[in-house]
Amino acid sequence: MQTSKIEDFRRKLERQKGEFQRIQKSIHQGKEKRTWIRKDLRKHEQAREIIREVGLKTQQQLQYHISDITSLALDAVFPDPYELVAEFVQRRNKTECDLYFERDGDRMDPISASGGGAVDVAAFALRIASWSMQNPRSRNTIILDEPMRFLSANLQDRASQMIKQISTKLNIQFIIITHEEALTEHADSIFQVGIKKGRSQIKKISENEDMVK
Repeated sequence: MQTSKIEDFRRKLERQKGEFQRIQKSIHQGKEKRTWIRKDLRKHEQAREIIREVGLKTQQQLQYHISDITSLALDAVFPDPYELVAEFVQRRNKTECDLYFERDGDRMDPISASGGGAVDVAAFALRIASWSMQNPRSRNTIILDEPMRFLSANLQDRASQMIKQISTKLNIQFIIITHEEALTEHADSIFQVGIKKGRSQIKKISENEDMVK
């Protein structure tokens, strides 16, 4: 009888030892997992910081291409120009870009608070800025349909000169459709399109002498 109790005690002790070893193993695995999680967390934090820095540099580059290029275009056309401000904001867990016109420290919505001519010039410059950021870039030919239709007549010549300078510096060929004669002042070639007896007629009326040479 005494022997039976001793055997039961031994078996119980062996079971408890096995349970103890299982718990120890589980604790060891838990510590290893905790160490791995900490290392993984540090890697994620480092990756997040790298992404933040890349995002910041990207935003700075975008601000240059968007704000500076557009502001330069506005300055080339208008005697008292607006500056274009690009502001990056977080909305719905996404980064969005708000565009404003600014003059003398006052910000305004480009569409509602400025003349259509300023919007025409800004839209043109934004298109050029977008093209310049492409990698790889698309073909360097851009077609513009009445690009400065709201710009006052006395500023059309300055806009033409600005377009010519951009064409030369960035090696872009602009094909412009316009009714504004002053906008063609600095064009390399001018073609007049009309309709005769229901058919389109194209006539070359001017060519830049430098291009002919």
